[in-house]
Amino acid sequence: MSTVYEQRLAGVAGPDGDSGLSPGDLAAKYGLAVSGKRPPLGEYTRRLWSRRHFIVAFATARLTATYTAARLGQIWQVMTPLLNAAVYYLIFGLLLGTNRGIPNFIAYLCTGVFVFQFTQSAVLSGTRSIADNLGLIRALHFPRACLPIAFTVIQLQELLFSMGVLGVIVLATGEPLTLRWVLILPILFLQSVFNAGLAMLMARIGAKTTDMAQLMPFIIRTWMYTSGVFWSVTTFTHKAPHWVAVILNNNPALIFNDLMRYALMDSVSSSSLPHHVWIITLAWAVVVGLGGYMFFWKAEEEYGRG
Repeated sequence: MSTVYEQRLAGVAGPDGDSGLSPGDLAAKYGLAVSGKRPPLGEYTRRLWSRRHFIVAFATARLTATYTAARLGQIWQVMTPLLNAAVYYLIFGLLLGTNRGIPNFIAYLCTGVFVFQFTQSAVLSGTRSIADNLGLIRALHFPRACLPIAFTVIQLQELLFSMGVLGVIVLATGEPLTLRWVLILPILFLQSVFNAGLAMLMARIGAKTTDMAQLMPFIIRTWMYTSGVFWSVTTFTHKAPHWVAVILNNNPALIFNDLMRYALMDSVSSSSLPHHVWIITLAWAVVVGLGGYMFFWKAEEEYGRG
């Protein structure tokens, strides 16, 4: 049997008269398919949905393993953004005085740091999600989008754990508990969709250009400085050209920061948000989420190849 099969692949005459057929023609004749061939988008989505339990289990296991070696364990999920907020408060609040004109700057700063770190961590881990898991990709057959989505779920789990601490900080700084806190759920959902799409987009780029993982921290840091994490963007947009102001005001990271501040802080008024802010937020989530997903799916066959 093996001799006949090898003859057929080599284009040598076999008992069925396969002489001269190319490997592609032979594969088509005998119903052979490319291993790891990209399925249609609908079928790919169904396969991805069927592995939703694997995504959650993989994310939970990776999150637990991340802090296993540390003495404080998962407390670092909260300590990391808190320490970042403390450093930014020291530099930008006390030394540079960028808190001028911002009521309740501590709550403003902590909310911006926690929310932006969700996007930052999802993008950075998504960029490395394919390159750092080649062994898993080559050993098992599954929709590769599971990986960047799983890493986004990891960051969402960390943020949910940290939101309890953020809530305490906001209340301790004098903000009341209002019905606007209910908006936290749709905001986190839209941001998660946006982050997952961005993570998938960067996962494909990172899989092809491994140096992107080294470049992304600098890009993310620049993005952070223009996203109103520790200063009010309006102090600059009032003096900037109109087109610059439009770009800055529609920055998705800034919008998610401002929406979360509006939900948590009674001192933040709706007048500080862009017009039609929810439509803009939904548009960012749909365009980046769906666009990143399709962009990643287009290269499904290439992930894990040498």
